Amino acid sequence: MPVTAQPHQPRRRRRTSRLLVVAATVVTAGVLAAAALPASASAGGNDRGHGGHGHGHGHGQGRYQDVQLLSFNDLHGNLEPPAGSSGRVTEVQPDGTTKTIDAGGVEYLATHLREARKGNRYSITAAGGDMVGASPLLSGLFHDEPTVEALNKLDLDVTSVGNHEFDEGAKELARLQNGGCHPTEGCYSDKEFKGADYPYLAANVLDEKTGKPLLKPYWVWKQRGVKVGFIGVTLEGTPDIVSAEGVKGLKFEDEVETINKYAKELQRQGVKSIVALIHEGGFPASSSYNYDCDSPGAGDGISGPIVDIAKNITPQVDALVTGHTHNAYVCTIPDPAGNPRMVTSASSFGRLYTDTTLTYDRRTGDIARTSVKSANHVVTRDVPKAPDMTRLIAKWSTLAAPIGNRPIGYVSADINRDGTESPLGDLIADAQFAYGEAQDPETDLALMNPGGIRAPLTYTASGAEGDGVVTYAEGFTVQPFANTVNLKDYTGAQLIQVLKEQVSGPNEAAPKILQVSSGLTYTLDLTRSGADRVVTDSIRLNGAAIDPTATYRVASNSFLAGGGDGFTTLGEGTNERVGADDLAAFEQYLTANSSATAPIAPPAADRITVVR
Repeated sequence: MPVTAQPHQPRRRRRTSRLLVVAATVVTAGVLAAAALPASASAGGNDRGHGGHGHGHGHGQGRYQDVQLLSFNDLHGNLEPPAGSSGRVTEVQPDGTTKTIDAGGVEYLATHLREARKGNRYSITAAGGDMVGASPLLSGLFHDEPTVEALNKLDLDVTSVGNHEFDEGAKELARLQNGGCHPTEGCYSDKEFKGADYPYLAANVLDEKTGKPLLKPYWVWKQRGVKVGFIGVTLEGTPDIVSAEGVKGLKFEDEVETINKYAKELQRQGVKSIVALIHEGGFPASSSYNYDCDSPGAGDGISGPIVDIAKNITPQVDALVTGHTHNAYVCTIPDPAGNPRMVTSASSFGRLYTDTTLTYDRRTGDIARTSVKSANHVVTRDVPKAPDMTRLIAKWSTLAAPIGNRPIGYVSADINRDGTESPLGDLIADAQFAYGEAQDPETDLALMNPGGIRAPLTYTASGAEGDGVVTYAEGFTVQPFANTVNLKDYTGAQLIQVLKEQVSGPNEAAPKILQVSSGLTYTLDLTRSGADRVVTDSIRLNGAAIDPTATYRVASNSFLAGGGDGFTTLGEGTNERVGADDLAAFEQYLTANSSATAPIAPPAADRITVVR
């Protein structure tokens, strides 16, 4: 597939406390069936089932029993319907054209999942990580307690951790699992937060001191003699995309080695049907959620890290539920024995869910892979809202309203985050540059990582405010991490190297194109490979070539300034000055540069010339 920036890559540190600072269903066309695998090759407890009647190749205690696996990933605390492009999916039509569908919102997700479970006595709901973190204000303001409460009501059975589960560190993750009031802010109501009813699995996350998994490595679902084991891992590279404080004292192991280790352990316990929940993913050849990447002539329907992971995970594992890249796919990838195995991902923000049928052989205790089928479904908004979710949103919205409804600026149209260079990326970079200049007039430019931009700014929001008004809640949804805006000095040679790190090293396969402030221009030639894609002699600052020996003062968020997202050279800057919260800088810029009569227009996004 062509090399493009991946705007949804998760990252940096979330705020430690915004409170203190501010005191129906559409079914995919590609239902897939995997090829045969000998039954002997594949592969704590709970009896939590979901209503209905026997379902599958026979009722009661017949040899084969269909087990429904409903899954989703990367919810990121999006309880309300996501705005703009973050709340839409693309669907390919029978004639090859595409259309967009509004999707997402936990009130609708609950309705869809509950409807899907009807008639399925053997139904499991699992998730692939990043249920929390980088969340809109409705959840993020309260350290994602609202999202955990919603997931409890959704009857989520199990989830892996993702990198964002570590945004606030291991102690806060333990609190989300076990309950208790926040250590500094206390309880948000008269009832103590009870924690997650479902287990977070973290098989490859070890305590450095003990060498043991931070949380449960696996979990076994049991229902009327049927047993399915789940192993949960996050990407090994989590420390590269989370603040150092968030992963302090933790070690992240290889995904494949970890899953293979615990698959053997489950086998020894007599659990032969195994699903891996992996917070790592891939990039499908099409952006349409119902693209059939196994169709004849599709070629390599999926690329990215999950391909090599899937090809090396033991055949004892029967299916992979993945995430992290915020893409939608239902593919088969051959296991080490050469047999196809289902690999799925349901986009992000609760816009899709995956319905997979695992046919369980009671005689062998294994999954008959010849019968595995799967499809992604849209969480459409044309179904009744789940009343319990409406009440939950109303409760937390009442608490958040005094802070969230405050206007902080005005826009004349949608300002999107899509593309190699995005209008919203330029706007945020300009805001950080303006903040930097106010702190130090010697500031030359600002750089912003695309994954730190979590949502677009929309002209007409879903709330009650007037068109074009940007509220604090909307700003929070765009930048929820509470990074600081830091200033550092770099040589011109270092600045050039930073730009090349966008498309080389750890970012070569999935480039992370920095958003740049006004005045910095260059050419990105995607017909080249590696670091050469950044055309060195095209780099200009206010029209002048970058002098390798000169010193440049650069503003960036603290995550980038620390070398995050693979930008190691940014971590080598000198003369650092730590500034205020990045959302505060954004708010200051919007307030100073917009009004109801003179709103901000979307920037042209013409600072980076892209050659394809």
